[in-house]
Amino acid sequence: MDLVLRDALVVDGTGGPSYRADVAVDGGRISEIHREGSPGPRPTAARTVDADGLALSPGFIDMHAHSDLALLRDPDHSAKAAQGVTLEVLGQDGLSYAPVDDRTLAEVRRSITGWNGDGSDIDFDWRTVGGYLDRLDRNFGGQGIAVNAAYLIPQGTVRMYAVGWEDRPATDAELARMKELVDQGMREGAVGMSSGLTYTPGMYADGAELTELCRVVARHGGYYCPHHRSYGAGALEAYEEMVRLAQHAGCALHLAHATMNFGVNKGRAPDLLALLDGALAAGADISLDTYPYTPGCTTLVAMLPSWASEGGPESVLTRLADPPSAEKIRHHLEVLGSDGCHGVPIEWDTIEISGVSAPHLGEYVGRTVADSAALRGEEPWVTARRLLTEDRLGTTILQHVGHEENVRQIMRHRVHTGGSDGILQGDKPHPRAYGTFPQYLGRYVRELGILSLEECVAHLTSRPAARLRLADRGLVREGYRADLVLFDPETVAAGSTFEEPRTLPVGIPHVLIDGRFVIEDNRRTPVLAGRAVRGAGAGAGAS
Repeated sequence: MDLVLRDALVVDGTGGPSYRADVAVDGGRISEIHREGSPGPRPTAARTVDADGLALSPGFIDMHAHSDLALLRDPDHSAKAAQGVTLEVLGQDGLSYAPVDDRTLAEVRRSITGWNGDGSDIDFDWRTVGGYLDRLDRNFGGQGIAVNAAYLIPQGTVRMYAVGWEDRPATDAELARMKELVDQGMREGAVGMSSGLTYTPGMYADGAELTELCRVVARHGGYYCPHHRSYGAGALEAYEEMVRLAQHAGCALHLAHATMNFGVNKGRAPDLLALLDGALAAGADISLDTYPYTPGCTTLVAMLPSWASEGGPESVLTRLADPPSAEKIRHHLEVLGSDGCHGVPIEWDTIEISGVSAPHLGEYVGRTVADSAALRGEEPWVTARRLLTEDRLGTTILQHVGHEENVRQIMRHRVHTGGSDGILQGDKPHPRAYGTFPQYLGRYVRELGILSLEECVAHLTSRPAARLRLADRGLVREGYRADLVLFDPETVAAGSTFEEPRTLPVGIPHVLIDGRFVIEDNRRTPVLAGRAVRGAGAGAGAS
């Protein structure tokens, strides 16, 4: 055997009771589990790690990640590896870098600079989903990437490619082209399709268009992962739309960062859970993910009304430069409640600047728009407009509009999984990017008792593996891939805070992918064991 993890407390991902055992690894897979007190000799190996006092679980699966370019530029990627994340699901919120043509690639790079940087350091030598997944596999001189990655086809990018930035129904020919792109992406290895229905141009799609695309996804055994049309005013109705749409399409549904935010939704988590329970009882295939924090994170331009973004990023800047158009944007934001801000009038004291692309704007980072405006003796919209214009729409924000009681109630649900929604860009990113999984284990298991250790590990491992239809991941079981985490249940905790968001966690000394240590004795190794994990609909050569 290659390795034995001796005397571990095995939390196997099923949700059942933990137990003590020796776990042997050979050839990248779990080769033997010898429970304490079992007859027969204990396994031996070329190397033995004393795991007494440590819990051994399957590797954590981040169901909502924004590492689409980070995995290509950063071989270390400790933001996720140090948390025990062994698989990330990319292509989220309807916007990513495949499938594209040259025009669409340039537009999507501009659109999500705040999420991933402008990509000027990346060789975009792919245009298809399959090409992107192949690039992950051959990155860093063919070594691979830091952690495994699966991919969702981004519906907004697909619409950008086939329709453009116009707010109108797709023609029959355009819809046919979008269905071809989704079909091709699923055959090339995507696990499903995402949408960002408060982001342009994906939000311009109506329910009928989305249903047709979901039917294609369903034929390949994939799932639909929408960031739906509102997390504020009308949030429950937005969830209902997604449930009905997926049922009509016959497609599995995974609700992205399933929160109930803003003052209008305080205490309304039970309403969402009742909706889900009713649909599940009727036979719907639904899951969801959340992060264990109250603030959200996005780009400042995402707050604008959708009509202001029609035509693409340059059109936004043109409207901001035009005083009458800028005043109309302000009125929608501050008085009417823009669709980009979930139908709720914006509260500038909840909008904290977390990152800027232009260095000369660094003084804004860490302050709310309201505070920055007060320091300058101007109205908040004047400050926000300046940031949007001078930063060329690259500004990221934290939005402090969540409710702790909603967060706790939703994470208890039986179809809940963990997703960081971690944006790694910016001077002061959301701490969820570096802390989501130890935050679950430390704060919500050990300190608050919201979930038991066994329940929580199941939420972070086997449930997402089942959604992704991965037959050999998500459990500590003989024959399964040795994607494993050793952590101390008594000390594991997120190191990241809102003040120091890039601090690594504590209490996670070892992380393995395919039986190889990517974290060993609390240090990142040079190992690049991550690969593209292709979906069930992929053709020959899928992993």
